[in-house]
Amino acid sequence: MDLLNAIILGLVQGLTEFLPISSSAHLRILGEFLPGAKDPGAAFTAITQIGTEAAVVVFFWRDIVKIVSRWAKSLVGRVPRNDPDARMGWLIIVGSVPIVVLGLLFQDAIETTFRSLWIVAIMLIVFGILLGIADYVGAKRRRLKDLTLGHGIVFGFAQALALIPGVSRSGGTITAGLFLGYERRAAARYAFLLAIPAVFGSGLYQVYKSIGEPSIYGPLETGVATVVAFVVGLVVIAFFMSYISKRSFLPFVIYRIALGVVLIVLLSFGVIAA
Repeated sequence: MDLLNAIILGLVQGLTEFLPISSSAHLRILGEFLPGAKDPGAAFTAITQIGTEAAVVVFFWRDIVKIVSRWAKSLVGRVPRNDPDARMGWLIIVGSVPIVVLGLLFQDAIETTFRSLWIVAIMLIVFGILLGIADYVGAKRRRLKDLTLGHGIVFGFAQALALIPGVSRSGGTITAGLFLGYERRAAARYAFLLAIPAVFGSGLYQVYKSIGEPSIYGPLETGVATVVAFVVGLVVIAFFMSYISKRSFLPFVIYRIALGVVLIVLLSFGVIAA
């Protein structure tokens, strides 16, 4: 049963990681309904996110190689420091700092308090509304070439909010990008690239931390879930990048609010525990 549950959770992780609906919230909620399952925990969530982030690396491989190469060459003066790809490397580094610092400072709360389903429900609704507002009022004129250091830091703090289940890593960063006037596709692209250091760092840290410690899902179940998340995530990235080139985020906004309301109703009537 644990292996089947892990496969289902990996499938959900892959389906929801890149959509602005919070994969961690879905794993947290789903854990309450799977037979014999409980909250899969922050460690399981972080490790399975390695699978979806590996999908980002595969999908944006050419971009990543170019950014890393140009950034490294800029360190030794082989390319100008203001080269667009070299700048992107620095902006990804700077934008990753907030989630690292806040993740370490609030580690205990992230693994306990923030996983309350009441908080998840509220975050789903609040950040769903913010995404809708940002998508409606955002100018959508700026591209990644217009990204500044200040904007990179704003993106970074928006990503850090995803430490709270229900916010959504992609949703938070995309919302910030839209408020700053970036195109939907540009905001999503930077959000995905920005997540790479944070997700891999968090996931590998949780792998190290979980060695020898008891957990709901063992190495086999967690590994299978991670592979499933990778395969499904790769398909979802391709769909999402194509979708937002032509359409708004309204369906995701409606879904987030509806899920949050349903969750509040279930909690209020004692169907599930927070």
